[in-house]
Amino acid sequence: MNAPSVDIKDILAAESSLNLTYKTNLFIGKEEATPSNVVTIFDTPGWGAMLFMDKTIRIERPAIQIRVRNRRYTTGWNLLDAIRVVLQGRAHETWNGARYELIVSAGDLSLLDWDENTRPRFILNFDLIRQPSTNSY
Repeated sequence: MNAPSVDIKDILAAESSLNLTYKTNLFIGKEEATPSNVVTIFDTPGWGAMLFMDKTIRIERPAIQIRVRNRRYTTGWNLLDAIRVVLQGRAHETWNGARYELIVSAGDLSLLDWDENTRPRFILNFDLIRQPSTNSY
């Protein structure tokens, strides 16, 4: 099963309005030094898996963080807001064999910092509820 960041990357890359291409301006786990304008998805601690008496049922609750770096403050903010619109409330979709029951933002957009080249970086966290393709532990 994929890390949640891999599936979210595919969701974002499939949304043509975002103009994101994996390994060009969309990355997983490590923010590249170039180009200046990038989106990076990080797997972050989520909640523990839901427990059921029936051990064949597996529902996970991972989390991700999306970070946008851009040369222009407003452009970076607006891109992260557009990403939020794409992901917020997505439900009952299967990506790479995992069924995403719900994707929901876990807060609001926030300025994280300014990098060493004075480019603003914004973050937004999401909680996910997903069922892997195999339901056994």
